[in-house]
Amino acid sequence: MSNQGLETIDHTVHVTHDWINELADRLDWSSKRSALRLLRVTMHQIRDNLLIDEMAQFSAQLPLLIRGMFFEGWVPKRTPLKDRHLGDFCAPIESMFEHTLEYRGIEDITRVFVLLNNRLSRGEIEDVRANLPTAIREIWPEP
Repeated sequence: MSNQGLETIDHTVHVTHDWINELADRLDWSSKRSALRLLRVTMHQIRDNLLIDEMAQFSAQLPLLIRGMFFEGWVPKRTPLKDRHLGDFCAPIESMFEHTLEYRGIEDITRVFVLLNNRLSRGEIEDVRANLPTAIREIWPEP
């Protein structure tokens, strides 16, 4: 039991660390902070390419802290994005990591998708993939 009686918060912090550690291992990056940044910006791109109903279903499976990051800065009237091409999906991620030597582009974005495949239900991943443009779906491995 938590010293403060806040087991829900303790649990989500623990689970979030598990996600970040797994992603950092998959990326083989030295910085867990950079792994978290990649997770956050990639999740924002997923969010901005989904219809609101699918976004809500997807987010319901995320740990509480990661769900908060998922919705951070969200402007509902701007989603889904009108430009739904792979380049438009990757551009904000690329700009965030343009000075990160370890970043390998689509290869690392795909590792975020593999993390999601590993952590969320197969059915939800299939639904999300089906709602994304073909070019983005092609870099997201099937669960």
